[in-house]
Amino acid sequence: MDNKRDHVRTTLKVQLRIDHPVHGRMLVTTRDISDSGVFVVIDDAQNLLQIGEVVSGQVQGLPIEAPVVQMEVVRFEPSGVALAFMRD
Repeated sequence: MDNKRDHVRTTLKVQLRIDHPVHGRMLVTTRDISDSGVFVVIDDAQNLLQIGEVVSGQVQGLPIEAPVVQMEVVRFEPSGVALAFMRD
């Protein structure tokens, strides 16, 4: 299979707080990140999230408060979910 990604993925393992309008706050771990989005490890993600939903996220554990970003659920895999960064 050809990899036709527009943005290079970088392995990154950090804690990410996701705020969901129905399920509330979830603390998850990222697997990788690119300029367009992030993949997060979530057990049973398809029962918690739907394609097209918008959630907010904030990296946790930094020495300063990270910005809160809006992300859209775009893809599921057995190990988690891909979230695309929403641009203003």
